[in-house]
Amino acid sequence: MEGLPETENLILELSQGWLSIWFNRPDNRNALSEGLAGDLAAVLEAVRGDRSVRGITLRGKGGIFCSGADLKAFNANSINNDRQLILASSLKAGALFALINSMPQVTVIIVEGAAMAGGLGMVCCGDVVIATPDAKFALTETMIGLSPAQISPFVIQKFGYATARRLMLTAARFEGKEAAELGLVDFLCDDDLGLCTAENRVKAQVLQCAPGAIAATKALLVALPTLGPDELQAYAANNFADCLMAEEGREGVASFAEKRRPSWSQRLDEKS
Repeated sequence: MEGLPETENLILELSQGWLSIWFNRPDNRNALSEGLAGDLAAVLEAVRGDRSVRGITLRGKGGIFCSGADLKAFNANSINNDRQLILASSLKAGALFALINSMPQVTVIIVEGAAMAGGLGMVCCGDVVIATPDAKFALTETMIGLSPAQISPFVIQKFGYATARRLMLTAARFEGKEAAELGLVDFLCDDDLGLCTAENRVKAQVLQCAPGAIAATKALLVALPTLGPDELQAYAANNFADCLMAEEGREGVASFAEKRRPSWSQRLDEKS
């Protein structure tokens, strides 16, 4: 790819087609400040159409994932006195969560410490979630007089309606083990070595898959809840036909018939 945007609040690492995005504001508990959110959106938009980027990992520096919105900035900027600013801020946040949720690449979320409010909402937008048993989660908005507005569709998408309703209304706190039981966390790991091992396992699996097919499958998954039965059949048929007629589809079928690895297949220890 041509290059990644310059960022002040993130550390970016690109290796073997995998982009690791580290939230680098541990002094602010990696809160979703305007600066951090803007940096994240810029990076994701930059790689969204780049199929050489096979996957993305989101993780926080300082042993914490993300504490949610930067409420100190809200208060300092007196945003709560201007409805138009509130609406603009909320819409921008919603666009960021939708962007994470719809990224064409596989998105891995690694959680240490806390993932609160919007931080938990971000976790709900990921494809694979890896966490420590003592990681802490909660939708704390109602405790401070707010609603989990823009993240609510993604919370429901991840937990299902009944559990999401309970978590949003009660601000219940839970840790990694319960998060796994609820279906939020896919892999529990005790330490950094375990987290990295689980991440590498996912990377190895993704690098065997066709990037265009992953993008098409992600598009299908995002579209499914919005389509009626007839629309769904037509959308799915077109989605499949596009894949089969594309260069990847032809290569995949040919490689299967010829009993060889397809061109996109890469082992984790191989050079791109």
